[in-house]
Amino acid sequence: MSGGLTLALDAMGGDHAPAMVVRGANLARQRYPQVRFILYGREPEVLPFLRRARRLKDAVEFVHTDDVVRSEDKPSAALRAGRRSSMRLAVDAVKAGQAQAAVSAGNTGALMAMAKVVLKSVPGVDRPAIASFFPTLRGESVMLDLGANVNCDAQNLVQFAIMGNAFARSVLGLPEPSYALLNVGSEDMKGHETIQDASAILRSLALPGRFQGFVEGDDIAKGTVDVVVTDGFTGNVALKTAEGVATLYTEFLRRAFKSSLFAGLGYLLARPALRKLRKRVDPRRYNGAVFLGLNGIMVKSHGGTDAFGFAHAIGVAVDLARHGFMDTIRNDFEGLAKTSLATQQAAAV
Repeated sequence: MSGGLTLALDAMGGDHAPAMVVRGANLARQRYPQVRFILYGREPEVLPFLRRARRLKDAVEFVHTDDVVRSEDKPSAALRAGRRSSMRLAVDAVKAGQAQAAVSAGNTGALMAMAKVVLKSVPGVDRPAIASFFPTLRGESVMLDLGANVNCDAQNLVQFAIMGNAFARSVLGLPEPSYALLNVGSEDMKGHETIQDASAILRSLALPGRFQGFVEGDDIAKGTVDVVVTDGFTGNVALKTAEGVATLYTEFLRRAFKSSLFAGLGYLLARPALRKLRKRVDPRRYNGAVFLGLNGIMVKSHGGTDAFGFAHAIGVAVDLARHGFMDTIRNDFEGLAKTSLATQQAAAV
């Protein structure tokens, strides 16, 4: 399924680059042996790690560049001065058709700015959105937007729902995904005017799956719906809150097992179960946010991840490319545009 895929990697993006990027690609190659990579970065820093990555020996094209986008760079400055940066060259490779997707753990704002300028948006999409996976009691769900758009109108939320729906069908393999708007209550009368307008529009659309109206914050972890739609401000707060709660829970658990000798013995007995729990909620397994709505696949890895987490971000890019996500999202928006035009023409008669 992954034969013929080429991914462009920003080898200099991330807190632990380039070692993390090279080692992550080496791990990903084990799962996707037919995928090839184009790595962009500083030769003196990248090649020592590349020489030790045995699985990448015949699977990598390396392109040297001196320029790097730093984590503290403003998006506008990165756009102006970073045309030859490792990040920009990875984005350019997708635009030129040299790669089917790009992955970077670098500066999120700079990556989004470059991707929007270079790749442009899919027709029908006003603003790209950031989407990612969440572990839930029912498996996995998709949530968007996670920070790209702080202020959104009803049409933006509707477009996010369409893109999230396509994402769930393409990547999660759900032919009829459920989707809903994140709100302060599940009742129909709850929420401000924007979210009420978005709900009314979504109820009138013939999207695959079922629109379930509104869900609340606790529904995210319950897995009440497959796709949770919200604005970037709320989505980012929800994401960071979930990460903080996971860290808090882990620390409380650690302190509890260290509180006494008997607690320590209890830990030894519970260790197999705790190992399963740690694996289930490991954030590295959900690494890889996607910039939805662009004319190309862009995956943003967490900047502080390790090789294991970066390999999972690569896996997200592979899944999107091999399941034809770009065709799905374009077809969805084209179909809705035709339906809207037909409705307008019928009303004018």
